[in-house]
Amino acid sequence: MGRTASLNKNSIDLENMPVHRYGQAMELEVLKALGDETRHALYREISSSTAPRSATDLAESLSLHPNTVRLHLERLREAGLIDVEVIHRGTVGRPQHRYSLAPGAPGLGFDPPAHVLLAGLLAALAETAGAKGLGARSTGRAWGRAAATRSLERTPEQTCLALVAQELDRLGFEPAADDTATLDGSTRIEFLHCPFRELAEAYPELVCNLHRGIVEGVAESRRGTVEAFSTLYEPDPCHVVVALP
Repeated sequence: MGRTASLNKNSIDLENMPVHRYGQAMELEVLKALGDETRHALYREISSSTAPRSATDLAESLSLHPNTVRLHLERLREAGLIDVEVIHRGTVGRPQHRYSLAPGAPGLGFDPPAHVLLAGLLAALAETAGAKGLGARSTGRAWGRAAATRSLERTPEQTCLALVAQELDRLGFEPAADDTATLDGSTRIEFLHCPFRELAEAYPELVCNLHRGIVEGVAESRRGTVEAFSTLYEPDPCHVVVALP
C-alpha cells in the first residue's frame, strides 16, 4: 500500500460533481480514496488518458505489480471515481478489464492543455477545409451508432432513453429528462452542462451539429428518432426531444 499523501480538498473539483451522486458522505469517500499516494497516482493516470486503460498498462506506467494496481482500482471504483468495462474476447482465460473515469467524476486539474488546443485546431482546420453542418452531423451519427453498439454489447436490455441518457452523461452533458409524458410519446432531455461549450461558441455550426449527430446515432440504435434539437444560441437552448419507437 502507498503512503498517505497530503491532499488538499481544493485541488479536487468536488463542487462541480453532480449533487444527486456526490453528497457530503460521498465527498469524504472520494477524499479517503484519493488520500493514498498510489491511488492518487492511478487516478491521475486515468484522468489524463484519452482511452480506457488496463491494469497491466497502468502497472507498467507506474512501475507497480498488476495485482497491487487491481486492488487500488477496485477501491477507486467503490468510491464511484472510475468505471470498469469488461471485455470478453471469446477465448479461454480471464476477460480483460479496462478502466476510465466515471461520469461526473472530479477533475484533478491534469486535463492535458494539448488536447484542448488540438480540438480547437482541428475545428479550425475543418472549417477552413469547408466542412459543413451536415458533414459534422453525419460524423457524429456514425460515432453515436458505434458508441451505442459497444454499450448494448454490455447491457443489451437498455431502453432508447436510458441509452441516450447514459451516453450524454458519459460525455459530460449532465442530461435531465422531463418526466412529463407528451401525447406523441416523445421525451425532452435538457443538457445541464456542455463540455464542448468553448468550441461550440467558436464553431457553432460544426460542434452543435456534431453533438446532434451523436444523439441521433445513439437513439437510432434503439429505433428512436430526434424530433428536435436546440443549440446554444436558440431561444430555448440546449435540449433534445427524442421520439420513442
